[in-house]
Amino acid sequence: MFLRTLSAVLLLSASAWGIDDYKLGPLSQENPAVPKGKVTQMPAHTSKIFEGTLRDWWIYVPAQYQADKPANLMVFQDGHDYVGLKGAWRVPTVFDNLIASGDMAPTIAVFLNPGHKGETKPASAWKNNNRGKEYNTLGDAYARFLLEEILPQVQKDYRLTDDPEGWAIAGASSGAICAFTVAWERPDRFRKVFSTIGSYVDLAGGHVYPSIIRLTERKPLRIYLQDGANDLDNPYGNWPLANQQMAKALEFMKYDYHFEFGDGQHNSKHGASLFPEAMKWLWRK
Repeated sequence: MFLRTLSAVLLLSASAWGIDDYKLGPLSQENPAVPKGKVTQMPAHTSKIFEGTLRDWWIYVPAQYQADKPANLMVFQDGHDYVGLKGAWRVPTVFDNLIASGDMAPTIAVFLNPGHKGETKPASAWKNNNRGKEYNTLGDAYARFLLEEILPQVQKDYRLTDDPEGWAIAGASSGAICAFTVAWERPDRFRKVFSTIGSYVDLAGGHVYPSIIRLTERKPLRIYLQDGANDLDNPYGNWPLANQQMAKALEFMKYDYHFEFGDGQHNSKHGASLFPEAMKWLWRK
């Protein structure tokens, strides 16, 4: 009996140690043989649509970009978390590797922080005080912000494809529901969504999306979803259940979607480990 109990404890402990134990793969590591794109921090943007807000943002341009050949586009919310070369996501490195291998066409990335109102911005962009309003609110305001304020600045210097199949948008948590909302509102511009630990809960009414998806004619979207069994559960909702409901609604309406459900918590570990393969899937022909 003692030995059986001890074995069960050890097995449970080993299982617990493995929870959320995700690692970055080789495509998230810099390769000296691969041409490197350039990341430029842009002047801080003051918004008219989100009046009174200021935000930092960056642009990544791949080494293979040619002015006479329009590039694809991918927009990342909470851009500070994606733009670094040593962070969780390492988007410039992953893009360098996938563009060099031919798994992605030359793609310009735009990294946007949420807006902040006030003269003094917080030390962490996660605490920018307009994040919740911009990201969790349903409707077309954020899509208009991108199309009317941000992307025209990008297009002053770089050619972007006019094909909506070449426009993608991404985010995590509230940034994920923001990304989905943009594509849902403007599938004529954005057709691809990368969503991790998405907040499809009642922070600002986003819990209605599974029902809306089921009741609305299918839109020409391709969606990659990720979440984990140990994600948040609080008065606003249960994140694992919400993401499973999203996946089931997309399945019911026969969307082109992929859902990865692991054992992760409310962080980027699982999503970042999947990111290179997710990009191959999202950008496949």
